[in-house]
Amino acid sequence: MLTTIIKSIKPLSSRYSMVTKAALNITLLATLTISQSASARISPNLVVTPADVNNMRAAITVDGQFKSTFLANKAAIEQQMLSAITVPLPKDGGGGYTHEQHKKNYKLMYDAGIAYQLTQDERYAQYVRDMLLTYAELYPALPLHPARKMGKQNPGKLFWQSLNEAVWLVYTSQAYDLVIASLTSAEKSKIEQGLFRPMVKFLSVDSPETFNKVHNHGTWTTAAVGMTGYVLGEPEWVEQALYGLDKSGKGGFLKQLDELFSPQGYYNEGPYYQRYALMPFVTFAKAIETNQPERKIFQYRDGIVLKAIDTTIQLSYNQLFFPINDAIKDKGIDTIELVNGVAIAYGLTADAGLLDIAKQQKQIILTGDGLKVAQALDKNLMQPYGFKSVAFGDGNDGKQGALVIMRQNVAGEQAVLFKPAAQGLGHGHFDKLTWQFYDKGEEIVSDYGAARFLNVEAKYGGRYLPENQTWAKQTIAHNTVVVDEESHFNANVEKGNANHPELIFFAENEQVKVGAAHIDSAYEGVDLKRTIALINLPVNLKSKQKQSFVVDVFEVTSDESHQYDLPVHYKGQLISTDFELNTQVASLSVLGKDNGYQHLWLKAQAQPKSGLSQITWLNENGRFYTHSTILDGDSSVMFTQIGANDPLFNLRNENAFITRKSQAKSHTFVSVLEPHGEYNPAKEFTLSAVSDVKKLSHQKINNIDVVELVLTSGQSYLLAFNSVAKLQGTQSNSFVFNNNKYHFNGRSKLFEMNN
Repeated sequence: MLTTIIKSIKPLSSRYSMVTKAALNITLLATLTISQSASARISPNLVVTPADVNNMRAAITVDGQFKSTFLANKAAIEQQMLSAITVPLPKDGGGGYTHEQHKKNYKLMYDAGIAYQLTQDERYAQYVRDMLLTYAELYPALPLHPARKMGKQNPGKLFWQSLNEAVWLVYTSQAYDLVIASLTSAEKSKIEQGLFRPMVKFLSVDSPETFNKVHNHGTWTTAAVGMTGYVLGEPEWVEQALYGLDKSGKGGFLKQLDELFSPQGYYNEGPYYQRYALMPFVTFAKAIETNQPERKIFQYRDGIVLKAIDTTIQLSYNQLFFPINDAIKDKGIDTIELVNGVAIAYGLTADAGLLDIAKQQKQIILTGDGLKVAQALDKNLMQPYGFKSVAFGDGNDGKQGALVIMRQNVAGEQAVLFKPAAQGLGHGHFDKLTWQFYDKGEEIVSDYGAARFLNVEAKYGGRYLPENQTWAKQTIAHNTVVVDEESHFNANVEKGNANHPELIFFAENEQVKVGAAHIDSAYEGVDLKRTIALINLPVNLKSKQKQSFVVDVFEVTSDESHQYDLPVHYKGQLISTDFELNTQVASLSVLGKDNGYQHLWLKAQAQPKSGLSQITWLNENGRFYTHSTILDGDSSVMFTQIGANDPLFNLRNENAFITRKSQAKSHTFVSVLEPHGEYNPAKEFTLSAVSDVKKLSHQKINNIDVVELVLTSGQSYLLAFNSVAKLQGTQSNSFVFNNNKYHFNGRSKLFEMNN
């Protein structure tokens, strides 16, 4: 959506990771720009500028969303200012009282600073001043945080990890920027010497392993130090923030822009952490643009910051982010990080599609860019945001696998997320080639996300639970093949980061969105190849409605015999199976001993006959879903529930069924997921609760995979695709099926055999 605008403003050369001669010239100019004395510096001058302040002061005199937001914020600040300033001695981990109080304080200081700028009421500036002076008294004597987790995260002083310290400084540096003009020289000296300078030193010089790290922790830290450098007139801090402590370009903010995003703006750790990391990226970029427009930061690397904002939106369904890797599943597009990102992007591009997202976010931020959004929404200038089917290349070169999103609307918005993506650093899960399915606003084939109660101190200090390692990251927790009950890469992060799947292709047309990928490094001597297709069919002769299906072909190839398990984690109530179940009604056994299997109760098992096997469940969206699979008579099906070996009830009790093929060298799992019917308990009616799939077959004809789908209405279809690694553009393909010859160009085609 933003690509056209980005390309129209990109410079001749926008990507660099080392300090070139040209960059050094800019640096010298920048140093002169930043090195103003505190008295000469114009403020505010980070995310909010004097011009913004003038416009905002005018806006709060006129009815509209901006004024309403300002009045609500002002009332909230007034209420909080009735209480005494509270700056507690750090004690608690994430979610605890002292942790949350320090978070409230930076937000309150920032909001009060905005109120001061818009009203010119000295009371707000004095409140910020008094809180900063209190922190300046406290901070110099603070030891490392008492709740720090040794050996896991770099500790902070105000907070249990330095990451939170950096977040605090990103906000508080802006609050200081908003009130600095109201302070005396003595007040500024005390605040800077007692708080900002020691905190910057602690986060940078004293913590080089975090400051130079290419990771979201490093992003927050460099942003915090760089923004404080602008406020205090310290160009050295800014240069270190941009290029690393030694200013070589091997670390720092620009290196993070180079390494953490693909050329399309996809963040290596996945949507949840893309959302989190977005805040320092967009906030620091805005501060750089304000103070040093000659750097052309929003054109850097072909507009990567703006692309990242757009991609973050694309990585959502029904306003929630796709929950891959260490994700909290309740995070969505209304998160404050993306609210800021959308506002900044709209301020730069005036893209009306972004207003559609801003309207859904239902939040206005009190900045110059927030004002532009509010005024545009007041004028109803929004246009529908263009969600699309896309393969987001992973890795800084975009060639380390991909995250594939397929979308369509068939009686409701549908989306398939296919994940032949890179590991995602330490937050990555061992789930190569997994998938999820969403329909009619709900998650149907699900991913567990992270095992964590974020900021609930009573639950393991609000940190990731031990079960995040023993369950959530393990391969059996995901919808992909597990070999011999061992996780991909043997659950080794270093090995996972060194290897990635290959996206063979992604293609789409009016009826078919399809992607294929493979990996041969998840298990030694085993090649995994999966093709996922989201298809929509013409009107069904029986139901008189359009139909949709997800076709899944998973090929496993090896020279040695193995056990192959393919789970489907589903959301809903089991309705029926077309085979008999041996259900455990008196006691439950545990499915396995390790690698996540120890957390699964075995509730039932079955040995379906050769042929079509079907499992139907009902989702809370009122729609039925049938998973139809081709079985060979030797495969078994196990029904499981999470919860075994979980003495503190840390895990959610979710359900899955697992198709197991034992003692096989190579095997192909072929299945179709079919949404159908409706259940309406309020009006007491049920429609089409039984699957329309009558026959499913799969053949490999030379390089062409052919999936046959026959419906009870008599209609039949062939999905054909060529998944060889190298295909020549619109290459002509042909195959013979049931004595009939078929032709298609390119990657795939859906044939309606009746015609």
